[in-house]
Amino acid sequence: MRAPSGAVAGLCSASATMFSVGMAFLGYWGLYEPGGWRSADLVIVILALVGFAALGSVPWIVTTPVADDGEEKVVAARRALALGVVLIWLSVFVSVFT
Repeated sequence: MRAPSGAVAGLCSASATMFSVGMAFLGYWGLYEPGGWRSADLVIVILALVGFAALGSVPWIVTTPVADDGEEKVVAARRALALGVVLIWLSVFVSVFT
């Protein structure tokens, strides 16, 4: 089944947008504040980094060449996007509530 028109561009731009939201969050969160890190800080950074990896892989997954009769990678890219978005927002929630 062919992907809808614009699905590749939409997934790529959505992942780039969420990537920039995550980077802005880390910048304002206080990654460079003096003082020791707590265990919650480490959890926040790990969640964000795994989320960045998932979001960064979306354009790579969705633009992978496939055979004419093969399945497109849109479903896998959507899952990677969803995982990245959830992890970035989870890191935001952990930072707010700790």
